[in-house]
Amino acid sequence: MEQLLNKYAKLVVYTGVNIQPGQLLVINAPIECADFARRVAKFGFEAGCKDVKINWSDEKFAKIRYDGAAAEIFDEFPQWRYDMFMDFMDKGAAIVSIHASDPSIFKDVEKEKLRRAQLAAGQALLEYRKAIMNNVLRWCVVSVPTPAWATKVFSEAGDEQVAVDKLWQAIFSAVRIDKNNDPVKDWEQHIAFMKKATDFLNGEQLVSLHYTNRLGTDLTIKLPKGHIWAGGAEIAADKVTFVANMPTEEVYTLPERSGVDGVVYASKPLIYQGNVIDGIRLVFKEGKVVEYSASKGEAVLKQLLDTDEGAKYLGEVALVPYDSPISNSNILFYNTLFDENAACHLAFGKAYPTCIEGGEEMDSVELVKNGVNDSLIHEDFMIGTEDLQITGTRADGSTIKIFENGNFVEF
Repeated sequence: MEQLLNKYAKLVVYTGVNIQPGQLLVINAPIECADFARRVAKFGFEAGCKDVKINWSDEKFAKIRYDGAAAEIFDEFPQWRYDMFMDFMDKGAAIVSIHASDPSIFKDVEKEKLRRAQLAAGQALLEYRKAIMNNVLRWCVVSVPTPAWATKVFSEAGDEQVAVDKLWQAIFSAVRIDKNNDPVKDWEQHIAFMKKATDFLNGEQLVSLHYTNRLGTDLTIKLPKGHIWAGGAEIAADKVTFVANMPTEEVYTLPERSGVDGVVYASKPLIYQGNVIDGIRLVFKEGKVVEYSASKGEAVLKQLLDTDEGAKYLGEVALVPYDSPISNSNILFYNTLFDENAACHLAFGKAYPTCIEGGEEMDSVELVKNGVNDSLIHEDFMIGTEDLQITGTRADGSTIKIFENGNFVEF
């Protein structure tokens, strides 16, 4: 186990954020993930970091605070936290975020408090978030088990430690780590395959995608002129490559903000602010959600869509083969980092400016003029199924099959 943990931590440092000598490494970590955060820090220094900062979080205390504090408290974002994030940005830090939440911890929290806290943080950290989404900073999101998360995923285990061990095994498999391999080399091969997919899609420069499946999805998504497909490795502003998500199986781009029409059904639950939203059905007209429902968590879905005007529009289109390692595990992770890499997905809210030519240099007004959505949120939801069909349309009106029976057509 020690060997696997160290391989994982080293992979995050050397391939995930691809730390450079003299750089600051920042680790955002739940206190329950302290052991792994310290391992990442150790390999950070080994790789030549100037310093490592760990930004601890505690969702159990957050739950206590949400339950006990007055609602107006959540309209405030502390100046010291703003200063901390801006200092990270100004120093060109590499950011590792460990995402390992209890999927249901905030299910009984007053929804208005969650909304106000999200708005306060989103508005305060606009500049920092822009640096992340524009790849000004190198960043990587990873996960490690916590007891609450593991027992949600493996509820049948009957024992907390057994559930944690099973989740560790699933995570190691998803991030391509075992006792006998060199994960850094395996990731180089994986990234090369994903580049082949993005090169193919960028070469086609499709004007739209049409999705259908037996759930009832019948959705057309227009793609803006100059859109860029990305996936696998990213290139930061300093020209250093990094991998933003581990695991990652997706290639993605942005949709035309006003170019989404039809109906789509989610194929997996969405975990949002410690709440489970399941059975999602959405109707789009000219890009905007005009009708929605959910069999579970509909009030939370409404809260998400009401965050701001941009939350009702899409900011990401991502393609993931149904026949992929995470999907084939048949595990519902209740964690977007994993579940989004098991199925094609879309995202409510803000688009990545890096997915349109020259987007990193555009201000918010220019981005909107070029059909790029903006919002305080970016929330993925899964739509991929084993029978999903996706047809692309080229500028000359000809069509090409992109997905058949849930997987890429050979390219």
